[in-house]
Amino acid sequence: MLSRLKPLARQPLALVGTGVTLTFLILALIGPLVAPYPYDEFVRNPEGRVARREAPSAAFVFGTDRLGRDVFSRVLWGARDIVGLPGAATVLAVVIGTSIGLVIGYAGGWVDEVVSRVFDGLLAIPALVLALAVLATLGPSSAGLVLVIVILYTPIVARVIRSAALNLRSAAYVELARLRGESLLYILTREILPGVLPALAVEAALRFSYAIFLTASLGFLGLGVQPPSPDWGRMVYEARLDVNQTPWALWFPAGAIALLVISVNLMADGLRRVFRYEGSLV
Repeated sequence: MLSRLKPLARQPLALVGTGVTLTFLILALIGPLVAPYPYDEFVRNPEGRVARREAPSAAFVFGTDRLGRDVFSRVLWGARDIVGLPGAATVLAVVIGTSIGLVIGYAGGWVDEVVSRVFDGLLAIPALVLALAVLATLGPSSAGLVLVIVILYTPIVARVIRSAALNLRSAAYVELARLRGESLLYILTREILPGVLPALAVEAALRFSYAIFLTASLGFLGLGVQPPSPDWGRMVYEARLDVNQTPWALWFPAGAIALLVISVNLMADGLRRVFRYEGSLV
């Protein structure tokens, strides 16, 4: 599999996207350690006053917001929530969706029909409407946000893996494993799963990018990670009320969201080209 990723280096945009995505992942890990200030500290200027609405400068790289908090520090601290929560939720959705997709794709028949119709029902509900319904019931929280992403993206991943598994279940090496008397678990994990990994890699990258955007959108609506945590979507919401006086407080978190989503999509497109995969881009 690693040998198939080498062509990724020959695609400049995909390589840049991968590099930027990895940079954001590193910032999510070390952001609080390298941030100049705590995310909720009211910083002071050289005169000793609270530095409200300070423009970007050597002292405050991204400037300060209307309350006097350092925007650069808040963006670094917020990387953990905007990357970590969607990342963890995407991993759960991919694991659950892959498991279900392998089973229904291999089993077929009524099992496939019943599960597929249930997933069709979930997919018929607009993503944001379903997210609002779940979070309105459970209340805004990190756990609720993870649950929303898992509910939304498990059916999509499962359908992609099901489609790939349907094409592989009649392969000669799978038939041979059945004739040898191998268990269902062995056939699914050792025979079929390796064949669906290219589709899975692309789909996981796409779900990650959509999960980031959904997290930021819910943060903007006040249903994501709650204050005082510096959620980027919440930062954009708060800054929009004061955009004429402190536009940098909106530009930098909004730019970080856009850059991260674009980078993950470029990485996913590169993976699709490497694997020559033309699967779901839902």
